[in-house]
Formats: sequence, C-alpha cells, structure tokens
Amino acid sequence: MKDRQAPEWLDTLGRCGVEMTGKAATDGPPVNAAIYAVSGFEVEPVAAIPASAPHAADELDEAWHHHASQASLYGGNGEFLILPPIPGGSEVGWVRVKDPVGKNLPSRISGVSGSPEFVAVSVDGRHLCAASVEESDYWVVVHEFKIQ
Repeated sequence: MKDRQAPEWLDTLGRCGVEMTGKAATDGPPVNAAIYAVSGFEVEPVAAIPASAPHAADELDEAWHHHASQASLYGGNGEFLILPPIPGGSEVGWVRVKDPVGKNLPSRISGVSGSPEFVAVSVDGRHLCAASVEESDYWVVVHEFKIQ
C-alpha cells in the first residue's frame, strides 16, 4: 500500500543505498549469537583502524569490503543479510538485501546513522562480516558459524 509509511529501518537501509530484496530472512544465525560474535570478550578483529587516522573511514570501507569478499559474504547474486543499523535493529532481525553501489558501505551507514557499525551475514547464515567501533578504533570482525 502506497499510503502506508515505510518502517524507519527500511527507510534507513534505503538511505544507506542498500536495497531490500526479500522479507525477513529466517536463514541467518540467531541475532544474539551474531552480536556476541562481534562484541564478545574474546573477539579479535581481522582489521583495526585507528579512528584518529587521517583517512580512517576510507580505510574501514576498504578493509570491510575486502574481508566481506574473502569471507564469502555475498551470495551469487550479491545478496546478504543485514541487521538494520538503527536502535532496535536486532529486534527487526535479519533483512535480505543487495548493495548496488558495491563500495563504501560503512561510510554510507555512518552518514545516515552517525556510526559505521553494522552486522552482516551471508544468506546461508554461515559467514559474518561486521564493522564496529571499539574504544578509539574501527574494527572489522569476521566469524564463521558452524551450521549443523
């Protein structure tokens, strides 16, 4: 229905340049497990960029996209799952999206939400690649879930 307002999270994803390609996704890992894989005590980043570095946002963009590709985040048609980067996004759950821009996703998310933080997983729920802010660094975190 055109007269109904889209939910805030859908508007936020659109302003980040990400297109929703399907309704809520049930194939992702449990949301709490994904958040713990990014923010748990033992988490080690695959890349850490000092936030004070002159080109920190560019470095985060490059590192995130590199590691997302290496971690097989993108499906055959470029789709992946994302938790909407808004307060309460974890309550929305996984959303199936495609990024037609294909670059600078952390910067685009930061431009809309004020922070480059977000969590994404492959459509099959196995591969996670996230951007987070830890103390004075930007982190890229990669995790593989064991699917039984």
